Amino acid sequence: MIRPGRTDRRLWLMLAVAAVASVAWLALTFALVALTLDPVQREAALELIGPHLVAVGLTWAGGIAAIAYGLKRWFDFWVTPSVRLAEEAQILLRTDVVRELAPAGNPETRALTVLFNQLVEQRETLRREMDAKVQAAAQRIEQEKSRLAALMSELTQSVVVCNLEGRILLYNQRARAQFQALAESARPAGSADTAGLLGLGRSIHDLFDRKLVAHALETVRQRMRRGAAQPSAQFVTLTPAGQLLRVQLAPVRQPLDAGPGAGSDAAQEIAGYVLMLDDVMPDYEQEAARDRALLALTEGSRASLANIQAAVEMLDFPDLEPAMRERFLRVVRDEVLAMGERLKPLMSQASERVASRWPMEDMLGSDFVAAAQRRIAEQAGLSAREAEVDVSAWLRIESYSLLQALVYLSARLQEEFDVRFVQLRLQPAPQGPSKVHLDLMWIGPAISTETVMGWELDPVRIGSESHAFSVRDVVERHGGALWFERDRARHLSFFRFLLPGVSPRQAQAQRAAEAPGRPEFYDFDLFSRSEQASALDDRPLTALSYTVFDTETTGLNPTGGDEILQIGAVRIVNGRLLRQETYDQLVDPQCMIPPAGIPIHGIEQGMVRGQPTIDQVLPVFHAFTRDTVLVGHNAAFDLRFLQLKEASSGILFDQPVLDTLLLSALVHPSQESHRIEAIAQRFNIAVTGRHNALGDAIVTAEIFLRLIPLLAEKGIHTLGQARAAAQQTYYARLKY
Repeated sequence: MIRPGRTDRRLWLMLAVAAVASVAWLALTFALVALTLDPVQREAALELIGPHLVAVGLTWAGGIAAIAYGLKRWFDFWVTPSVRLAEEAQILLRTDVVRELAPAGNPETRALTVLFNQLVEQRETLRREMDAKVQAAAQRIEQEKSRLAALMSELTQSVVVCNLEGRILLYNQRARAQFQALAESARPAGSADTAGLLGLGRSIHDLFDRKLVAHALETVRQRMRRGAAQPSAQFVTLTPAGQLLRVQLAPVRQPLDAGPGAGSDAAQEIAGYVLMLDDVMPDYEQEAARDRALLALTEGSRASLANIQAAVEMLDFPDLEPAMRERFLRVVRDEVLAMGERLKPLMSQASERVASRWPMEDMLGSDFVAAAQRRIAEQAGLSAREAEVDVSAWLRIESYSLLQALVYLSARLQEEFDVRFVQLRLQPAPQGPSKVHLDLMWIGPAISTETVMGWELDPVRIGSESHAFSVRDVVERHGGALWFERDRARHLSFFRFLLPGVSPRQAQAQRAAEAPGRPEFYDFDLFSRSEQASALDDRPLTALSYTVFDTETTGLNPTGGDEILQIGAVRIVNGRLLRQETYDQLVDPQCMIPPAGIPIHGIEQGMVRGQPTIDQVLPVFHAFTRDTVLVGHNAAFDLRFLQLKEASSGILFDQPVLDTLLLSALVHPSQESHRIEAIAQRFNIAVTGRHNALGDAIVTAEIFLRLIPLLAEKGIHTLGQARAAAQQTYYARLKY
């Protein structure tokens, strides 16, 4: 429903004043006329006018209505188009929106609109010229900034950079992938979502104990006072997801021209710090497993050695009966066999540790197969093809030596059995989720066991080039195995390598690290940001961090049993929309989705089946919104759903809230509609993914960023001012 804007309220106020004034004037006229007449004349006048009083009143009311209608038409034709033109012109003046205004209303307003469009075009031409000059002047600085950001993004070690308050201002792709992997592995146990805590402007103290970081900083400062060239500190900590991390902290020094407040004290030379993170949980688990194996071997061997020693001592007696001698010999044999069995797992673990000392690398299996095809064709002269390659499989290998082994075996097949082409097959192995089968296949005669063993033990030789290692060395280097098999039904022979793979969690982290492009996981301007002790209401809107969110629900009645189906959110930090830091989660409503709503939000029953319930989702979403101001479009509706879950989930969203619906009505009171599509059209924002929670949240965020300068134009600069002003609009009185 369209509500009257400020200009409409002025019109109705003018009509009301005119009506009251006319009634007062009519009453005053009758009173003055009555005073000039004697009593007889007044009675005669009343008798004459009395029967026609209703007609007079109706005539007067009709005249007032005609005047009101005419005034309204005049107002709509002459005043309202000018006011709306002023509001739309304000958008073009105060934001970066560029669009042509449609002429409307009286000829003067239409002419003014055309003139304004010409001025906007002229301004945009000047702006483009100025932008080109600024871009050319800033190109070198941007290149240096991009090089640094690219370097940090491509590092193989997890890196997080913070300012002195602990606010994250940079993190690389490896850190993001690592925390996502840690969160995924810990989530079934109900641990916190550490990936959701990593984001620009977030506090590193949500991940690490504040005291540990403070102690490391103090250690760095002490080393700086002693003149250390590269001061740093280390500590080991347990993350909220239950993973053990080794953290190295290095300072980011103030530049030499930091200003008069920098001083010469070493404590003032630090602008922030760099954290380099290593997951030491696998090393810790490996060491613990080795200690347990050694302890078990020691305890078991002590008893075995005692039994062997006792049996050997008894065997020294010369007059020992044959039956007793055989009994003691059996004891010796059994204990020796038992010791051998206890040594097998320890030897296997030792072999794996030896193999892990080689420079292994994680490599996508399909990439390795493609490289092997090229290498076999180039060096062995055979045609190599791929067959049944699992594109999701990852290998942990030393690729050079393994490629040489494949080329060597292919060359021997060609030389000794006249094989013309080979095939490569890569499939998960049944031995475990971290094992892979790599098969070198050919069609031809079978090979004897002696030949296979000879090829396996001979040094690898390709053409005139010889290597110091054999195929068996390569296999043992990878902690794997090699054997020959024959598929008689398909007339195929093949060498099968059992190789180490990568666990699904590690593969997920690798795929995230290999994602194309370099997302914006940095904001160097946060170095100059300082946390103030004042309340958020006194903070400027441009200095706050925001979480812009939206929900999709089963219906429009939160108190009548409707439930949340999806929550989507995106963050705004330092005036920038961070499209890589989003939250998007489907929710199992534990009830049937009304069919009437499915065409709107597109969420069907099967899509939410098996998804977490709202009580599981809200703690993670609450962590994502921590230390931010919530922003939504018609946010009262979404917040009502969240508030109704406070008792069951124990999660309270007590952050300040801003509503783009109220802010739009505040900035543009004369516009006919404040629906999200209408506002986006005014701001020339492309609406994609409508009625998808994350898509609506992104559109709302773009609208909010364009509203901030318009609020400043009205003298609204702080959070408190925006909240107070928004509550004065009509929409603020709506209840859900």
